[in-house]
Amino acid sequence: MNIVVIGAGAVGGYFGGKLTQAGFNVTFIARGKTLEAIKTKGLQVKSIKGDFIVHPKVTENINDIKNPDLIILGIKSWQVLDIAKQIKLVLTQKTMVLPLQNGADNTDKLLSVLNKENVLAGFCKIVSKVETPAVINHFGYEPEIVFGEVNNEKTKRIKAIKAIFDKAKINNTIPEDIHLDIWKKFLFIATVSGIGALTRSVFGVMREDDDIRQIIYQTANEIVAIANAKGINLTNNDVEMVLKVIDNLDYNTTASMQRDIMEGRPSELENFNGYIVKTGKNLHITTPANTFTYHCLLPMEKKARKLL
Repeated sequence: MNIVVIGAGAVGGYFGGKLTQAGFNVTFIARGKTLEAIKTKGLQVKSIKGDFIVHPKVTENINDIKNPDLIILGIKSWQVLDIAKQIKLVLTQKTMVLPLQNGADNTDKLLSVLNKENVLAGFCKIVSKVETPAVINHFGYEPEIVFGEVNNEKTKRIKAIKAIFDKAKINNTIPEDIHLDIWKKFLFIATVSGIGALTRSVFGVMREDDDIRQIIYQTANEIVAIANAKGINLTNNDVEMVLKVIDNLDYNTTASMQRDIMEGRPSELENFNGYIVKTGKNLHITTPANTFTYHCLLPMEKKARKLL
């Protein structure tokens, strides 16, 4: 396959690096210091699964891409809509676009711009960060890609992608209901990211504080209420699973949105707590915990985006 990875950060850099290491035809779309670093030094992945360096093809111009078979989106949720508009002109009828972002509505964003036959649904599980441009540090969790057709059909092309991930030794799953799994991941990341940014604390500190733990539960329960109203069958068992994951992660773990806010960068606040608040208003469901977190963090988000 002719594989394109848009973004060479914590997600795109790791999974695209693994695909390149396995010998697949991979082209990265990158820019600025990351683009120059890949050109001059290659892409370095420091990983608890083993370090490696690859020297993939890289360009900053999406229009350089010809006849892509698979486009993997390794960008942030708030960038998906704009990127969809940019890649639309280079897609063929057989091109598959696989989003790996955190967030509940990335597939919907793609479907609002692209033809439905081009769009897959998916997300990833990984704890990683950009150490310096083109240097990715994977420091926790067993990386995995979860993906499928929007209608959950087990098609030949989905099986072909699985074979590629298998060869690259990337753990991957095709679930029975990709949308339920997307919301399960969203339940985790949206619950903990905003609270982490607000408290500026690692997971270990938050989970051991009884009052913060109660806020985590309240935040998660509001997300379950929104999901249920949208026909997604999240349950209290999923909330307990989220807390179990938080309890089992390394004490010093932080979330990527949390780190972005703490370091003054644009974040996925609108796509996480903001999405729950706005969807709650549309569905007439109250979301006090998410609303408090969202509006307390919003001034910092606006400052990072130079809106203040």
